[in-house]
Amino acid sequence: METQEFMGSGQLVDRLTAQVRDRGFAMALLKKRGDMTADGKLTAKGEKANAMTAEQRATKRASEKSGKPEYLYTYNPLTNTSTLA
Repeated sequence: METQEFMGSGQLVDRLTAQVRDRGFAMALLKKRGDMTADGKLTAKGEKANAMTAEQRATKRASEKSGKPEYLYTYNPLTNTSTLA
């Protein structure tokens, strides 16, 4: 990943925009995932994700995929991924 910006909470849209390099595409992805309404407002799910840091979101994704507890994961900010420690 080329950017280390927008790692904190409250930066979901900006972070995804930096990752995909297109705000419209980022918003389309958020809408498709149910994080944003058609009119561009965050849903309850989106607000919850927006309240997390990039590390928390990556760790949650990894944990949900594997079914293992989040505390077992180590976050890599360069790749925005969490792996089992």
